Amino acid sequence: MKTRILVVEDEEKLRRVVCLQLESGGYEAVGAGSAEEALKLAGTVGLVLTDMRLPGMDGIDLLKAIQRQNARIPVVVMTAFGTVELAVESMKLGAADFLPKPFSLDHLMAVVRKALEVQTLREENVRLKDELGRRYRVDNIIGTGPKMQEILASVTRVAPARTTVLLCGESGTGKDLIARAIHHYSPRAGQPFVKINCTAIPENLMESELFGYEKGAFTGAAAAKPGKFEQADSGTVFLDEIGDVPPAVQVKLLRILQEREFERLGSNKTRQIDVRVVAATNVDLRRALEEGNFREDLYYRLNVFPLTIPPLRERAEDIPALAEVFLRKLAAESGSPVRSISEAAREKLLGYHWPGNVRELENVIERSLLYAMGETLEAADIRLDHAPRRAAANGVESGNGGFLKEGESLEEHEQQLIREALKRAGGNKSQAARLLGLTRNALRYRLSQMGLE
Repeated sequence: MKTRILVVEDEEKLRRVVCLQLESGGYEAVGAGSAEEALKLAGTVGLVLTDMRLPGMDGIDLLKAIQRQNARIPVVVMTAFGTVELAVESMKLGAADFLPKPFSLDHLMAVVRKALEVQTLREENVRLKDELGRRYRVDNIIGTGPKMQEILASVTRVAPARTTVLLCGESGTGKDLIARAIHHYSPRAGQPFVKINCTAIPENLMESELFGYEKGAFTGAAAAKPGKFEQADSGTVFLDEIGDVPPAVQVKLLRILQEREFERLGSNKTRQIDVRVVAATNVDLRRALEEGNFREDLYYRLNVFPLTIPPLRERAEDIPALAEVFLRKLAAESGSPVRSISEAAREKLLGYHWPGNVRELENVIERSLLYAMGETLEAADIRLDHAPRRAAANGVESGNGGFLKEGESLEEHEQQLIREALKRAGGNKSQAARLLGLTRNALRYRLSQMGLE
């Protein structure tokens, strides 16, 4: 459909010229000789182009009246050279743009196109925000069992407060989804939600990434840059894998939580910040605390409202519903004809122990859709990883099935597990630490005790 544009101009000749130009550009144009006449038509158009000087009600009053009727209708004002200050006032009141008279017809079309494009982007932004809001609503998070129902009730209870939340649970349980739900139900929902994956940021860059830096703070710092916390000001920061934060950065995080202030790298200027912190970990922070790898004061600042997300094997009642949701979503994305899951396939999914939790279930459904031939996902189509069940060291099992060999000490057994994890991770300490359920610092400490670099 053609966009309908209302041209409000008391000079009939100019009004007709502008309308003809708009129609030649593919728009539908309708004219009005006064603001009072324009108000009767304003609800039927996609853009208003109005002169500032009108008989009776002027352009400023017309702009205010249209804003009261429907603030989403873009208004472009036309003004003579001597009334530029009125154009500035109109922009402050919400006008999309202004055209100084006299103007060329090409300039007119460019301004109209720009105003309509900006309006389209705004409407798209509103639509996407609404979709995201619906996605992170509690009633859209699948969890019918008592454990998940308790978690979801806690989300709605803690979200309106400013309280710091600590989410604990294995990888793939949905801690990110819960963190976003907390933000969605909070008064900060319209403000930024910034996720920081503490494992993904190299240790030597973490301070500058989180808190920003000034020009010249280090080699290569050609310009000042705000950090993640500044980007999230007035919103929510989600610190994923908080256990991997090095001690030097832990001190600054503690200050953010206590004083709501920090300094950029290379600056002495103290900056105030208003953020709500949600942290997540898949390791035991108490153990890291006992080993001296995590600050006690930071732990207690983070652990104000702890929530432990249960692994999928402890909420098996949710597996069929989750599988159905993933099937509908992934089949639509890939164009697969599969529309349902057979009873035998459900039983196969229920009989698996899901070491990768909800994330692994989604991956299995995606993979299985590639093998399915008809409209029903059968048991033969379900391709599972058949990974060993979680052993004593969170997925790393010694050659003796996780048990001590005869005559083997606990220390020797632990060293064997660490060597096995490093071997499986190809020497990558961060990956080995995740396999062992340790932080990088905890693994580094154990390696130093073993005399290994």
